[in-house]
Amino acid sequence: MAEAKIYNQKGAETGTISLPDRVFAAKWRSDLVHQVVESMRSNKRAGTADTKDRGEVRGGGSKPWKQKGTGRARHGSSRSPIWVGGGVTHGPLAEKNYKRKISKKMRAQALFSVLSKKLKDGEIIFIDSLSLSGIKTKNALKV
Repeated sequence: MAEAKIYNQKGAETGTISLPDRVFAAKWRSDLVHQVVESMRSNKRAGTADTKDRGEVRGGGSKPWKQKGTGRARHGSSRSPIWVGGGVTHGPLAEKNYKRKISKKMRAQALFSVLSKKLKDGEIIFIDSLSLSGIKTKNALKV
C-alpha cells in the first residue's frame, strides 16, 4: 500500500493514509496517457470543413454557349471545377468522423498512471477537512 500524508487546513501534518497500490503505485505509461489524451481531443472535433461540388453550386444549368461554331472550347456548365465560381473537385466532406474509441481498461490504466506519477512528484495533497468562508477562488488558494 502506498502511503500519503494528511494535512489540516493550516498546513500541519495530522496523519497518514494508506492508498491502494492498484491506483497509486501503477507504472508510468506515457504511451497510454498520450493515446487517451489524443482520443479525448479528437472526440471533441466537430468535422465542420465542407466544400460544394459542381452539383451543389448554385446556377450553371444551361450550356454557356453552343457546342460548335464559336471557336471556343466546348463546355456544358459554368459550374465545372475548371471555371471560376465552379465547384470544388476533391474537397473535404462535412461528415468526416474523428472519433477514436479507447477501452475502459486502457482509460482506467492511464488515469492510474497519471495519479501515481502525481503522487510520486508530490503534486497531490490530502486534506482532512475543508471549510471555506465563501465559494471563492481567493479563499481556496489560501488553503
